[in-house]
Order: sequence, then structure tokens, then C-alpha cells
Amino acid sequence: MSAVYTTVLLCVYGFFSSLRPSEPFLTAYLMGADRNLTESQVVNEIYPVWTYSYLALLLPVFLLTDFLRYKPVLVLQACSLVLTYLLLWKARGLAAMQLLEFFFGLATASEVAYYSYIYSVVEPSLYQRATAYCRSAALFGSAAGSLLGQLLLSLAEVELVHLVILTLASATVAAAAPWFLPMPKRSLFFHQSPAAQEERPPGCSSEKVDDSESSVSMVRASPWKPSGKHFMLSDKPLLLFQMSRSSEPPGGGGGPLQVLRTLLHDLVQCYRCPTLLAWSVWWALATCGYFQIINYAQALWEDVRLSHQYQIYNGYVETLSTLLGALAALLVGCLPVSWARWGELLLWILSLLMAACVFVMTLPDKNIWVCYSSYVVFRAVYMLLITVATYQIAASLSMQRYALVFGVNTFGALLLWTLITVIVVDSAGLGLDVFTQFLIYGGYFTVISVIFLLAGLYRVFSSRRSKLDLTEVHGESDAPLNGGVTVTDSS
Repeated sequence: MSAVYTTVLLCVYGFFSSLRPSEPFLTAYLMGADRNLTESQVVNEIYPVWTYSYLALLLPVFLLTDFLRYKPVLVLQACSLVLTYLLLWKARGLAAMQLLEFFFGLATASEVAYYSYIYSVVEPSLYQRATAYCRSAALFGSAAGSLLGQLLLSLAEVELVHLVILTLASATVAAAAPWFLPMPKRSLFFHQSPAAQEERPPGCSSEKVDDSESSVSMVRASPWKPSGKHFMLSDKPLLLFQMSRSSEPPGGGGGPLQVLRTLLHDLVQCYRCPTLLAWSVWWALATCGYFQIINYAQALWEDVRLSHQYQIYNGYVETLSTLLGALAALLVGCLPVSWARWGELLLWILSLLMAACVFVMTLPDKNIWVCYSSYVVFRAVYMLLITVATYQIAASLSMQRYALVFGVNTFGALLLWTLITVIVVDSAGLGLDVFTQFLIYGGYFTVISVIFLLAGLYRVFSSRRSKLDLTEVHGESDAPLNGGVTVTDSS
């Protein structure tokens, strides 16, 4: 089948699977007359299940996706979404909602199949264009779903349960698409093509990541999809370094075991690159905090302004924050910033801004418009930085190693996210109220900013010290030999 057919079908799936009119009003639906659950049940007992299931399923699904060559996992994701919204519509009770969150965690973990499938069926020369189409389709689906839900709620005054039915219908339409996709013959790791098997980067390139304006402008043509779960920058594979198969770690047989050993070896080599390591650390730390904010923001808004007493505008806020985040990411290519040089200090400043946004949401006056505005700024800043982080990582890795590092970074974020959820959110831990949680999250982003302030200062002072040492070495080499005495020939 042609690449055009495959790309169009994948875009259809991405659009309708992301078209979720009920998503901005999930907390209001669960705590409203439809399900009549308490805030403590929703925040401390139901939502954490998504975190735990996402973490438990991410690694096996990541490996299974590649081993089964994507299509079966795409079908699994589609079925999981249908089950999720079917339960949301028909099921009642705490246990049923927890089961719903498990299936949503499975669907979220399976997103890797959607973002990886395209690379197995199109030529490398079409990677960037095909990726842009697929991510744009998912982005527009997410924004359109939020806007549609808000318009139906505000103008047509439909009930929230009808938004759930619309979301279920959209998921059902999306579920038909994967069945018609061709089965790939290759994958990134377990079923590599001969050409891909010869491209094995050892880690960080000896060449620095090009941070010139021309290189950063590549981001400008790279749309991404913010689903509240993953943020990935589309890019063609940048092979700044290669190694032959003879440089693979010795030992080990063929098949899955050898693939896993090779992946572990490559992972260690990749993280030896200081630039890649710094951006990966920020990725994991910030994504963890971001997950917490978007997962519990609706609960905070519900506490500030009860949906059954006042008109709420969650859909407009989600739409605006998504589109502004997309614009911020596209503007990255226009910023004359040397991210490789000033990255840590900029991460300090912008992480501090994110912390301020979270603290503002917890102001005592409980103004819903202040909460909405802070949330929009928070998401836009995160989307801008995650785009830069993705580019900085992708610019020094092949497509195979990029997928590996992305998966490990996300897994690290999930580990930390789970730890925070167990301690702060879960009723088995502290089970704190949502306002106290957001105060802790604000402090969390403050700690992130301090980490990168110290890292930036260390880089600046190390750079100056290196220059001084280099100047001293040059000065000594230019000095006259033999104590400045010129030796002449007496003959």
C-alpha cells in the first residue's frame, strides 16, 4: 500500500482518538449528579490508578509494540479507549471507575505504537513530513474536542453525560482505522532492516549539538501533539555519528535477548553525553510535575468554582492552552538562543516561572480566572521547553536511539510521578487535599529551577576557568626558551 494511504489512515485515527469533548469536564462529571463521587474518592482513590497502571504497563508495552510490529498494539489502544469511555458512560461505583482508569493507563502506554508506526512504513526521506501530519492530526483532534465540548455545554446546554457519549462515538470511529493499516515488515529494534542495523551510535557525538539559528529552525517545521501524556518533536533521523556492528557489546545470542543487551549498552553510551543527560534530567523531572498538574487541575478548579453552581469554561481553557503551547513550540525556531550554551540558565528561569504559575493557582482568594490564566501560561512554557529538550536530544541520536532515550526518560518521569502520587495523593499515603498538593508541586518546580541554576553557574565558571587555563598554556608556550637568553652560533 502507498505511504499516502497509510498516513491518511493514521491521521484519521489520531484525530478521532484525540477528539474527546468530555475530557475537560471529567472531574465535574465524576463529582456531579451523574456519578456522585466525593472529591476525596476522585482525587485520592480513582486518579492515582491511571498513574500506577501507566507505569506498570509502559515498559512491557514499549517492548511488545516493537516486537509485534505496532499494528496489534494500535488495535489494543483503540479497544482500550472504547472500553474506557463505555465504562465512563454505563458503569457506576468506585471500583468501576478505578477499572476505567486502568484501561486508560493501558491506552496511554500504547500511544508509543501510534508515534512509531509511521517510521516502519514510509521511507526515511518522508519521516519529517509524515510525522508532522500525524502529530498535527492528533493536536487538532485534542483542541477540537475541548472546544466542541465547551460550546455544547455553554450554548446548547447539553448534559455532561452526552459529552461522554460523543467521546465514546469518536473513540469507536477511531477504533475502525487500525484494522485497515498494513502490517509493517520491520520495526526499530526487533525487526530492523539491514540498513538500520549498520547504524549504531555509541552515545554522544564528538561533535557538539549544533545550536545555531539554522539548526534550531528545524523545530519550526516540526508539529507535536500535546495530549497531556507525551510531547514529542517530529524530526528526521539525525545520524551525527555511526559505528559498525563490530562495536556492539560482546557476547550474547541472537533474538530478543541480544536486542535487550544491545539496547542497554546503547543506553549507557547515550547518557554519557553531558548535554543529552542534562536535558534528559529536566525532561524527567518536569514531565513528572506536569503530569501531576494536568491530572489534578480540574479538581482544583472544581474546588474553586463548583460546576453545579456556576458556569465553567474548562473546555476553552484547554483549547487555548493547547493552541498557545503549539505556537510557543513553533516560535522556538525564531528565538536566537544558543540552547547548548545557555540551556541550564534558561531552564532555571522558565522552571521558576512554572513554579510561580503553580503557586498563583493556590492564592487564598480562589479566583477561577487567575487559576485558568496561570494554567495556560504553565502549559505553554512546558510545551516550549519540552520541544527544545526533544530537539536537543534528537539532534545527537539516530531514530532508534532517540526512541530508546525517549522511552527511558518517560519511564523515569513515571517512576518519580508514582512516588509522589503514593506519598502525596493516594489515600494510603498522606491523602492531602488538592490545594495542599499544589503548594507542594509549586515547591517541586522551585527545586527544579534551583538545580538548573546551580548547573548553569557551574557551566559558566567551568568555561571561564578552562579559558584561563588555556590562556596560561598559550602564554607559557610563547615564552622564549632558556630563560629568555638567545643562543647564537659563535662560528
